[in-house]
Amino acid sequence: MDYHVFILTRVRELYAGGMKTEDAVSTAIKSTAGVVTSAAIVMVCVFGVFATLSWMMFKQMGVGLAFAILLDATLVRGVLLPASMKLLGEHNWWLPKTLGRLPAIRHEGEVLAAKA
Repeated sequence: MDYHVFILTRVRELYAGGMKTEDAVSTAIKSTAGVVTSAAIVMVCVFGVFATLSWMMFKQMGVGLAFAILLDATLVRGVLLPASMKLLGEHNWWLPKTLGRLPAIRHEGEVLAAKA
């Protein structure tokens, strides 16, 4: 989920700053790639250590979690998320009318863009 927050927050900031969705997604993926990759490597290494333990249950859990994180960080966050956001385009930012009562949360980039 942290990867998702890093990437989508950056996409939203860029989109609110005036970029098209496709450009915002490309730029956000490039700018957050280091953070996502570093976090994934650390987590894979930590869970990989579980594979060296003597209990079979811990070995299975460590290998399974390490593989799941590797799969999530590469395939889901690096391929599926950007592809689906580029396909959806402006529909990414659609909100149903019933949720229109939610408070409007603005990032610093949006405020600066609105003042300019």
